[in-house]
Amino acid sequence: MPRILPIAFLYAITCFSSAAQSSDIKGWEKDILSFEQLDSVETYPPDAVLFAGSSSIRLWSTLADDMKPYPVIQRGYGGAKLNDFAFYADRIIYPHPCRAIVLFIANDITGSAADKSPEEVRDLFRNVLATIREKFPDTPVFWIAITPTGLRWKAWTEIEKANMLIQKVCNEGKNTHFISTEKFFLNSSGLPKNELFGEDRLHLNEKGYEVWTGIIRMELQKVIGNQ
Repeated sequence: MPRILPIAFLYAITCFSSAAQSSDIKGWEKDILSFEQLDSVETYPPDAVLFAGSSSIRLWSTLADDMKPYPVIQRGYGGAKLNDFAFYADRIIYPHPCRAIVLFIANDITGSAADKSPEEVRDLFRNVLATIREKFPDTPVFWIAITPTGLRWKAWTEIEKANMLIQKVCNEGKNTHFISTEKFFLNSSGLPKNELFGEDRLHLNEKGYEVWTGIIRMELQKVIGNQ
């Protein structure tokens, strides 16, 4: 049966469908094939938590230990944007019946001329969510808020708006949860805590991942309980 989506998704579909033939989308095929190769040789428990998204997921070297006793599946690729993730979502997610899905994708608004609007980011998230729900209608889905960072601080107003729009989608959706992180990564002056990031002022360092771990584990426990 063909996928039937609400009118609200039409713009998002047009965005990533027309872009699907571009080198920007095709450039990630190698990463997706590597995931599929892992899927062909690795076995994951059905109660695992799937973490997917951009480089902050890929670079989380301590994820398996940090999330214990939850078993995890790690599927992050550097530079991921919601339009390419939407295109590949079924290939990334469908092979994995799991206890919960945690998403973090943070490269759609960076302060460049190519940025998507907050509304476009929201609509693409809706499309990813619709793809997930087609196969996993009841699996808890968590969206980790896009983090305020020093490198992209000039775009924070738009990023913050995208976060708010996605939070609204999560609040209105069934078993869909928004993980807010902003207050943990801003100092008393309302600026990013650079001590939680690497030299690039974009990716989390060890301390930053410790903060993330505490927030995310707490939200998982609220919804899916202890292992």
